[in-house]
Amino acid sequence: MDLKSKIREINDFPKEGISFKDITTLLKDGEAFKCAVDKIIEDLKEKDVDIIVGPEARGFLMGTPVAYGLGVGFVPVRKPGKLPGETAKFEYDLEYGTDSLEIHKDAIKPGQRVAIVDDLLATGGTMGATAKLIEKLGGEVVAMEFLIELEFLNGREKLNDYHVNSLIKY
Repeated sequence: MDLKSKIREINDFPKEGISFKDITTLLKDGEAFKCAVDKIIEDLKEKDVDIIVGPEARGFLMGTPVAYGLGVGFVPVRKPGKLPGETAKFEYDLEYGTDSLEIHKDAIKPGQRVAIVDDLLATGGTMGATAKLIEKLGGEVVAMEFLIELEFLNGREKLNDYHVNSLIKY
């Protein structure tokens, strides 16, 4: 299936000059959504994954069905102040300023094999921060899976230490 044809592009959103890749058109197409999830599951089947991690919010949409398909659990990574339990935090640099992500301290056990699943690989900042959080808790990141990769932003270059798979490339 041509998954790229299922993505709606919206020019000048959220600001002029940006071509937004809207995944809602793929998500509402049951056959396309299943195909995308199945392709990610297929790439992960031989990697002995213990748990899936997904950054908010679209990582939740892609990561939970992948976790279900593999028969493993799912762990959310969120912006600060959104998780109720004790958290670990990782702050990372943006082009202009900083941002941070949090995960429950008890979400990843030392030695667990973790796959990170998200909708989009852009600059790699969120993925790098998510990987650092997992490693801080003793987990091993065995794969990073994406529905879409914006190759012109070179995010993959920041993730050279990891297996990176993306289904659709722009």
